[in-house]
Amino acid sequence: MVAMLHFLKFTVVFCIMLLFTISIFITFTNIKIILNNSPTPIVIWHGMGDSCYAPGINSIKELLQDKISGVYVKCIHKGDNIFVDIEKSYFGNINNDVEAACKEIEMDVNLQNGYNAIGLSQGAQFLRAVAERCTTPPMLNLISFGGQHQGVFGLPHCIAINNKMCYFFRKLLSSAAYTDFVQESLIQAGYWHDSTKTDEYKNKSRFLADINNELHINETYKSNLKKLKSLVLVMFENDTIVQPKETEWFGFYKPGQSVELESLQESSLYKEDRLGLQEMDKLGKIHFISLEGDHLQFTEEWFVEDIVDKFLK
Repeated sequence: MVAMLHFLKFTVVFCIMLLFTISIFITFTNIKIILNNSPTPIVIWHGMGDSCYAPGINSIKELLQDKISGVYVKCIHKGDNIFVDIEKSYFGNINNDVEAACKEIEMDVNLQNGYNAIGLSQGAQFLRAVAERCTTPPMLNLISFGGQHQGVFGLPHCIAINNKMCYFFRKLLSSAAYTDFVQESLIQAGYWHDSTKTDEYKNKSRFLADINNELHINETYKSNLKKLKSLVLVMFENDTIVQPKETEWFGFYKPGQSVELESLQESSLYKEDRLGLQEMDKLGKIHFISLEGDHLQFTEEWFVEDIVDKFLK
Protein backbone atom coordinates (compact mmCIF):
# COMPACT_ATOMS: atom_id res chain seq x y z
CA MET A 1 0.00 0.00 0.00
CA VAL A 2 2.82 2.36 0.97
CA ALA A 3 4.68 1.44 -2.22
CA MET A 4 1.53 2.21 -4.24
CA LEU A 5 1.23 5.65 -2.61
CA HIS A 6 4.87 6.42 -3.36
CA PHE A 7 4.33 5.34 -6.96
CA LEU A 8 1.27 7.56 -7.34
CA LYS A 9 3.11 10.49 -5.74
CA PHE A 10 6.05 9.96 -8.08
CA THR A 11 3.70 9.80 -11.09
CA VAL A 12 1.94 13.04 -10.14
CA VAL A 13 5.23 14.87 -9.56
CA PHE A 14 6.63 13.54 -12.85
CA CYS A 15 3.55 14.70 -14.77
CA ILE A 16 3.76 18.16 -13.18
CA MET A 17 7.44 18.43 -14.06
CA LEU A 18 6.72 17.28 -17.61
CA LEU A 19 4.00 19.89 -18.04
CA PHE A 20 6.33 22.53 -16.58
CA THR A 21 9.09 21.51 -19.00
CA ILE A 22 6.70 21.62 -21.96
CA SER A 23 5.45 25.07 -20.93
CA ILE A 24 9.03 26.36 -20.68
CA PHE A 25 9.79 24.90 -24.13
CA ILE A 26 6.74 26.57 -25.65
CA THR A 27 7.66 29.85 -23.98
CA PHE A 28 11.17 29.79 -25.42
CA THR A 29 9.80 28.78 -28.82
CA ASN A 30 7.47 31.78 -28.78
CA ILE A 31 10.31 34.06 -27.74
CA LYS A 32 12.36 32.74 -30.63
CA ILE A 33 9.56 33.52 -33.07
CA ILE A 34 9.07 37.01 -31.66
CA LEU A 35 12.78 37.77 -31.90
CA ASN A 36 13.10 36.32 -35.38
CA ASN A 37 14.08 39.22 -37.66
CA SER A 38 14.42 37.17 -40.81
CA PRO A 39 13.42 39.03 -44.00
CA THR A 40 10.00 38.64 -45.58
CA PRO A 41 10.08 35.59 -47.89
CA ILE A 42 9.38 35.90 -51.61
CA VAL A 43 7.21 33.83 -53.95
CA ILE A 44 7.88 33.94 -57.71
CA TRP A 45 5.56 32.78 -60.51
CA HIS A 46 7.29 32.67 -63.89
CA GLY A 47 5.87 33.45 -67.32
CA MET A 48 4.87 31.54 -70.44
CA GLY A 49 7.60 29.29 -71.82
CA ASP A 50 9.78 29.77 -68.76
CA SER A 51 10.59 27.53 -65.82
CA CYS A 52 11.70 27.63 -62.20
CA TYR A 53 14.57 25.40 -63.32
CA ALA A 54 15.72 27.80 -66.06
CA PRO A 55 18.85 29.97 -65.74
CA GLY A 56 16.88 33.24 -65.88
CA ILE A 57 14.70 32.47 -62.87
CA ASN A 58 17.65 31.02 -60.97
CA SER A 59 19.61 34.22 -61.55
CA ILE A 60 16.74 36.27 -60.10
CA LYS A 61 16.57 34.00 -57.05
CA GLU A 62 20.33 34.24 -56.54
CA LEU A 63 20.24 38.02 -56.89
CA LEU A 64 17.45 38.31 -54.32
CA GLN A 65 19.33 36.07 -51.90
CA ASP A 66 22.48 38.09 -52.44
CA LYS A 67 20.83 41.48 -51.85
CA ILE A 68 18.48 40.36 -49.04
CA SER A 69 20.54 38.33 -46.59
CA GLY A 70 18.81 35.18 -45.41
CA VAL A 71 15.69 35.59 -47.55
CA TYR A 72 13.66 32.51 -48.46
CA VAL A 73 12.64 32.43 -52.13
CA LYS A 74 10.04 30.03 -53.49
CA CYS A 75 9.23 29.56 -57.18
CA ILE A 76 5.84 28.14 -58.17
CA HIS A 77 6.45 25.29 -60.58
CA LYS A 78 4.37 22.55 -62.15
CA GLY A 79 6.42 19.43 -62.64
CA ASP A 80 9.76 18.16 -61.37
CA ASN A 81 11.85 19.19 -64.37
CA ILE A 82 12.28 22.08 -66.78
CA PHE A 83 10.47 20.39 -69.67
CA VAL A 84 7.27 19.65 -67.76
CA ASP A 85 7.28 23.08 -66.13
CA ILE A 86 7.53 24.80 -69.53
CA GLU A 87 4.84 22.57 -71.02
CA LYS A 88 2.48 23.33 -68.14
CA SER A 89 2.91 27.06 -68.77
CA TYR A 90 0.97 26.50 -72.01
CA PHE A 91 -1.37 23.61 -71.35
CA GLY A 92 -3.73 23.13 -68.41
CA ASN A 93 -6.47 24.81 -66.43
CA ILE A 94 -5.23 27.99 -64.79
CA ASN A 95 -7.95 27.97 -62.12
CA ASN A 96 -6.74 24.55 -61.03
CA ASP A 97 -3.16 25.81 -61.07
CA VAL A 98 -4.04 28.78 -58.86
CA GLU A 99 -5.84 26.50 -56.42
CA ALA A 100 -2.81 24.19 -56.27
CA ALA A 101 -0.50 27.17 -55.74
CA CYS A 102 -2.67 28.41 -52.88
CA LYS A 103 -2.42 25.04 -51.15
CA GLU A 104 1.32 24.87 -51.75
CA ILE A 105 1.85 28.34 -50.29
CA GLU A 106 -0.39 27.59 -47.31
CA MET A 107 1.54 24.40 -46.49
CA ASP A 108 4.96 26.04 -46.69
CA VAL A 109 6.08 26.74 -43.11
CA ASN A 110 8.51 29.39 -44.34
CA LEU A 111 5.64 31.56 -45.57
CA GLN A 112 3.31 31.41 -42.57
CA ASN A 113 3.84 35.02 -41.46
CA GLY A 114 3.24 36.46 -44.92
CA TYR A 115 5.25 36.93 -48.08
CA ASN A 116 6.01 39.25 -50.98
CA ALA A 117 5.22 38.11 -54.51
CA ILE A 118 6.93 38.64 -57.86
CA GLY A 119 4.92 37.81 -60.97
CA LEU A 120 6.72 37.63 -64.29
CA SER A 121 4.47 38.15 -67.35
CA GLN A 122 1.44 35.81 -67.04
CA GLY A 123 2.65 34.82 -63.58
CA ALA A 124 1.64 38.31 -62.42
CA GLN A 125 -2.08 37.88 -63.01
CA PHE A 126 -1.89 34.36 -61.61
CA LEU A 127 -0.41 35.70 -58.37
CA ARG A 128 -3.07 38.42 -58.31
CA ALA A 129 -5.64 35.61 -58.39
CA VAL A 130 -3.84 34.06 -55.40
CA ALA A 131 -4.08 37.39 -53.56
CA GLU A 132 -7.80 37.63 -54.28
CA ARG A 133 -8.76 34.03 -53.60
CA CYS A 134 -6.37 32.93 -50.85
CA THR A 135 -5.45 34.96 -47.77
CA THR A 136 -3.65 32.39 -45.65
CA PRO A 137 -0.84 33.24 -45.41
CA PRO A 138 -1.22 36.89 -46.45
CA MET A 139 0.45 38.34 -49.53
CA LEU A 140 2.00 41.66 -48.52
CA ASN A 141 3.32 43.23 -51.73
CA LEU A 142 2.73 42.15 -55.33
CA ILE A 143 5.31 43.12 -57.95
CA SER A 144 3.99 42.67 -61.49
CA PHE A 145 6.55 42.59 -64.31
CA GLY A 146 4.72 42.91 -67.63
CA GLY A 147 1.58 41.22 -66.28
CA GLN A 148 -1.49 41.11 -68.52
CA HIS A 149 -4.05 42.29 -65.99
CA GLN A 150 -6.66 43.13 -68.60
CA GLY A 151 -5.65 40.19 -70.74
CA VAL A 152 -4.24 40.16 -74.26
CA PHE A 153 -5.77 40.54 -77.71
CA GLY A 154 -2.93 39.85 -80.10
CA LEU A 155 -0.01 37.56 -80.77
CA PRO A 156 3.57 38.01 -79.56
CA HIS A 157 5.71 40.03 -81.98
CA CYS A 158 2.57 40.79 -83.95
CA ILE A 159 0.94 44.21 -83.74
CA ALA A 160 -2.46 43.30 -85.14
CA ILE A 161 -3.67 46.75 -86.12
CA ASN A 162 -0.69 47.17 -88.50
CA ASN A 163 -0.57 43.73 -90.05
CA LYS A 164 -3.36 42.00 -91.98
CA MET A 165 -1.96 38.52 -91.30
CA CYS A 166 -1.82 39.22 -87.57
CA TYR A 167 -5.39 40.50 -87.71
CA PHE A 168 -6.47 37.29 -89.45
CA PHE A 169 -4.84 35.01 -86.87
CA ARG A 170 -6.26 37.07 -84.03
CA LYS A 171 -9.78 36.59 -85.41
CA LEU A 172 -9.11 32.90 -85.91
CA LEU A 173 -8.02 32.49 -82.31
CA SER A 174 -11.04 34.37 -81.03
CA SER A 175 -13.39 32.03 -82.88
CA ALA A 176 -12.34 29.19 -80.55
CA ALA A 177 -10.92 30.92 -77.48
CA TYR A 178 -14.13 30.91 -75.46
CA THR A 179 -15.17 27.29 -76.07
CA ASP A 180 -15.26 25.14 -72.94
CA PHE A 181 -12.49 22.84 -74.15
CA VAL A 182 -10.05 25.64 -74.95
CA GLN A 183 -10.79 27.55 -71.75
CA GLU A 184 -10.10 24.44 -69.69
CA SER A 185 -7.01 23.20 -71.51
CA LEU A 186 -5.03 26.20 -72.80
CA ILE A 187 -3.48 28.52 -70.20
CA GLN A 188 -3.40 31.63 -72.40
CA ALA A 189 -7.10 31.27 -73.25
CA GLY A 190 -7.77 32.09 -69.63
CA TYR A 191 -6.71 35.68 -70.20
CA TRP A 192 -7.61 36.11 -73.88
CA HIS A 193 -9.68 39.30 -73.98
CA ASP A 194 -11.53 39.94 -77.23
CA SER A 195 -12.54 43.58 -76.87
CA THR A 196 -14.77 43.30 -79.96
CA LYS A 197 -16.89 40.64 -78.22
CA THR A 198 -17.31 42.15 -74.78
CA ASP A 199 -20.36 40.14 -73.74
CA GLU A 200 -18.89 36.84 -74.87
CA TYR A 201 -15.67 37.58 -73.02
CA LYS A 202 -17.47 38.48 -69.80
CA ASN A 203 -19.72 35.43 -69.91
CA LYS A 204 -17.30 32.77 -71.14
CA SER A 205 -13.87 33.72 -69.84
CA ARG A 206 -13.26 31.25 -67.01
CA PHE A 207 -10.36 33.11 -65.43
CA LEU A 208 -9.72 36.76 -66.28
CA ALA A 209 -13.35 37.89 -66.30
CA ASP A 210 -13.72 36.27 -62.89
CA ILE A 211 -10.70 37.82 -61.15
CA ASN A 212 -11.56 41.22 -62.68
CA ASN A 213 -15.14 41.13 -61.38
CA GLU A 214 -16.50 41.68 -64.89
CA LEU A 215 -19.97 40.16 -64.44
CA HIS A 216 -20.52 40.29 -60.71
CA ILE A 217 -18.62 42.03 -57.95
CA ASN A 218 -17.08 39.41 -55.69
CA GLU A 219 -16.64 41.39 -52.49
CA THR A 220 -14.17 38.83 -51.16
CA TYR A 221 -11.86 39.36 -54.15
CA LYS A 222 -12.16 43.12 -53.74
CA SER A 223 -11.54 43.07 -49.99
CA ASN A 224 -8.59 40.70 -50.27
CA LEU A 225 -6.85 42.68 -53.00
CA LYS A 226 -7.15 45.89 -50.99
CA LYS A 227 -5.20 44.24 -48.17
CA LEU A 228 -2.02 44.48 -50.22
CA LYS A 229 0.43 47.06 -48.94
CA SER A 230 1.62 47.75 -52.48
CA LEU A 231 0.67 46.72 -56.01
CA VAL A 232 3.63 47.50 -58.27
CA LEU A 233 2.86 47.51 -62.00
CA VAL A 234 5.89 47.52 -64.29
CA MET A 235 5.12 48.26 -67.95
CA PHE A 236 7.73 47.79 -70.68
CA GLU A 237 7.50 50.69 -73.13
CA ASN A 238 8.78 48.74 -76.14
CA ASP A 239 7.01 45.47 -75.40
CA THR A 240 6.59 43.32 -78.53
CA ILE A 241 5.21 40.27 -76.70
CA VAL A 242 2.13 41.70 -75.01
CA GLN A 243 -0.69 43.26 -77.06
CA PRO A 244 -1.57 45.85 -75.97
CA LYS A 245 1.26 46.72 -73.60
CA GLU A 246 -1.09 49.03 -71.64
CA THR A 247 -2.67 45.94 -70.09
CA GLU A 248 0.42 45.88 -67.87
CA TRP A 249 -1.06 48.97 -66.17
CA PHE A 250 -4.66 47.64 -66.34
CA GLY A 251 -5.32 49.60 -69.54
CA PHE A 252 -6.90 48.04 -72.61
CA TYR A 253 -8.84 48.63 -75.81
CA LYS A 254 -12.12 50.41 -75.34
CA PRO A 255 -15.07 47.98 -75.44
CA GLY A 256 -16.45 47.13 -78.89
CA GLN A 257 -13.28 47.71 -80.93
CA SER A 258 -9.55 46.98 -80.94
CA VAL A 259 -7.87 50.22 -81.96
CA GLU A 260 -8.52 52.96 -79.43
CA LEU A 261 -7.08 52.45 -75.95
CA GLU A 262 -8.24 53.53 -72.52
CA SER A 263 -6.25 53.78 -69.32
CA LEU A 264 -7.18 52.11 -66.05
CA GLN A 265 -8.53 55.42 -64.75
CA GLU A 266 -10.81 55.73 -67.80
CA SER A 267 -12.22 52.22 -67.50
CA SER A 268 -15.43 51.07 -65.83
CA LEU A 269 -13.30 48.74 -63.71
CA TYR A 270 -11.84 51.85 -62.08
CA LYS A 271 -14.78 54.25 -62.23
CA GLU A 272 -17.14 51.71 -60.66
CA ASP A 273 -14.31 50.51 -58.40
CA ARG A 274 -15.28 46.92 -59.11
CA LEU A 275 -11.99 45.57 -57.80
CA GLY A 276 -10.99 48.22 -55.29
CA LEU A 277 -8.30 49.66 -57.57
CA GLN A 278 -9.67 53.21 -57.37
CA GLU A 279 -9.50 53.13 -53.59
CA MET A 280 -6.02 51.61 -53.65
CA ASP A 281 -4.85 54.22 -56.15
CA LYS A 282 -6.10 57.11 -54.03
CA LEU A 283 -4.34 55.63 -51.01
CA GLY A 284 -1.09 55.51 -52.95
CA LYS A 285 -0.93 51.72 -52.91
CA ILE A 286 -0.56 51.32 -56.69
CA HIS A 287 2.83 52.15 -58.18
CA PHE A 288 2.92 52.63 -61.96
CA ILE A 289 6.44 52.11 -63.28
CA SER A 290 7.34 52.57 -66.95
CA LEU A 291 10.57 51.03 -68.14
CA GLU A 292 12.28 51.34 -71.52
CA GLY A 293 12.90 48.08 -73.32
CA ASP A 294 11.15 44.95 -74.53
CA HIS A 295 9.24 42.41 -72.47
CA LEU A 296 10.98 41.51 -69.17
CA GLN A 297 14.16 43.33 -70.17
CA PHE A 298 15.71 45.14 -67.21
CA THR A 299 19.10 45.66 -65.65
CA GLU A 300 20.32 44.26 -62.35
CA GLU A 301 21.04 47.78 -61.10
CA TRP A 302 17.48 48.97 -61.82
CA PHE A 303 15.97 45.84 -60.27
CA VAL A 304 17.91 46.28 -57.03
CA GLU A 305 17.42 50.05 -56.69
CA ASP A 306 13.79 50.36 -57.81
CA ILE A 307 12.28 47.05 -56.74
CA VAL A 308 14.35 45.23 -54.11
CA ASP A 309 15.33 48.25 -52.02
CA LYS A 310 11.91 49.93 -52.22
CA PHE A 311 9.45 47.06 -51.92
CA LEU A 312 11.15 43.87 -50.79
CA LYS A 313 13.29 44.92 -47.83
